[in-house]
Amino acid sequence: MTRPVPLPPAPPDLTVLREPLARDGHVFVQGAAMQPLLDTVGSLADWPQFAASWDDLALDPHMADGGRYRRRRHAVYAAPATGPIERQPHQPHYQSLDYNRLNGGVARWFEPLLPQIGDGASLRTLLAFCRDLFSGLSPEVRRWHVEAHQFRIEARAGEAGQPTPEGVHRDGVDWVLVLLVRRHNIASGVTTIHRPDGSPLGSFALTAPCDATLVDDNRVYHGVTAVQPLDPAQPAYRDVLVLTFRREG
Repeated sequence: MTRPVPLPPAPPDLTVLREPLARDGHVFVQGAAMQPLLDTVGSLADWPQFAASWDDLALDPHMADGGRYRRRRHAVYAAPATGPIERQPHQPHYQSLDYNRLNGGVARWFEPLLPQIGDGASLRTLLAFCRDLFSGLSPEVRRWHVEAHQFRIEARAGEAGQPTPEGVHRDGVDWVLVLLVRRHNIASGVTTIHRPDGSPLGSFALTAPCDATLVDDNRVYHGVTAVQPLDPAQPAYRDVLVLTFRREG
């Protein structure tokens, strides 16, 4: 299992993440360390409303495996290296088959993030945090194309939920944040990190709010094992926010 980044010194400093990301291409951060880092950028004042919005996600209609275990919303932002981050007109999500062998090759439209969530304090803080972190690691980039994905993976008796049904993969971007919002009544959901040749680099589970992994998508692959309900009679789900940053131009 991969060891998480230790708590940053006071005051928190992004070098606690930049150094292992630059060295290893990935980093696992526990929520207790992530939250003070986010506080240096902005506010999580609307976190209860932000987390509750995962209860209002639409079923993903594009699952080529026929699965009905994934719900999601989607939004696109333009993020200059400095300056305001602006939400863009609603548009589809696209991945080539090179990056998504299951669902790639088509423009996939999803329900948009709700306005109060897409422009709320928590998401704005996470966007600014990632922009500052990734721009520090890629100083040549002047403008980022950012996609925000709300995912809920549901598990039922006899039907495991698949966080990454396409398997171990890259997303076809530059940088990725996966941040846990909530998990309820599930087992497993272990994140694995791999070299391009498939050999393992580490594994860990996101278990607490704000537990996160950050990935250099040009250097490493990632996947997540299936989740099963602990109590099949009760709802079981894994809620995450995924932010992807791809350089424009």
